[in-house]
Amino acid sequence: MKPSIEDIEFHGIAALRLNGPRGVSAIVSKQGAQLLSWVTADGRERLFLSDKAVFDGSVAIRGGVPVCFPQFSSLGDLPKHGFVRTRPWTVSAQRTGDDYALVTLECTDDETTRSLWPHSFVAELTVMLETDRIDLELAVTNTGGAPFEFTGALHSYLRVVQVEDVTLEGLHGHDYQDAVEEGRIVRETGTELIIEKEMDRAYHDVRRPQYLKAGNLSLGIQAQGFPDVVVWNPWVDRCAELKDMPADGWRHMLCVEAAATRPVSLPAGEEWYGRQTLVVV
Repeated sequence: MKPSIEDIEFHGIAALRLNGPRGVSAIVSKQGAQLLSWVTADGRERLFLSDKAVFDGSVAIRGGVPVCFPQFSSLGDLPKHGFVRTRPWTVSAQRTGDDYALVTLECTDDETTRSLWPHSFVAELTVMLETDRIDLELAVTNTGGAPFEFTGALHSYLRVVQVEDVTLEGLHGHDYQDAVEEGRIVRETGTELIIEKEMDRAYHDVRRPQYLKAGNLSLGIQAQGFPDVVVWNPWVDRCAELKDMPADGWRHMLCVEAAATRPVSLPAGEEWYGRQTLVVV
């Protein structure tokens, strides 16, 4: 079967299914340009999507890879993680080749966004699906007449069998800001990160890839453009507070996010881009 792209309905919302080589597939929602599924050639789902996720646009969909823009988390006056996660995006490009399927979705400012954030912009998310990897690239263009600043992330929820059994390599020696510890700055001294409690860390200026060692769900993770890596797991108590997460949801996911947690300044007419690549190991 040659790679193809088809319009589908997924949990009642408009989406695109990318069918790649060797049976790999991905599903991208037109709401928020959110990657919701990535099934690799071994038939395994690689992304966590909560079975209590809400798809009506009232809140962001819990799982997959939400696009956070123009604000990461609560670092500003906007709604948490910005406003594009719940907005409709339009398909601006799609194409396939012998060994890939690619789609680009676009979101632009309008009266509603400008009432929250008074800037003109175009945000584009491109998803490229190949045999053993998936690339997500966020491009932001300042279409206004003055510079603006933003923060953001590709908030990847990675599926694991049991988070207590996984390790994450590649962050040794980096400083991180620990949101669980009231924003304290800490130097990472371990060669492997083990998840054994609530974790919400922003590792700064990370230049090497990470390796999620998770049995048959292991992945290589690499970013370009995004300076930071955020590692998040809500653990038991925090997970119980999230209405759109099952009680044991924390156990089956780990967020390893490509992020810009400190403001990026974008001059008028200029473009910025950041990418995260997930590779089957």
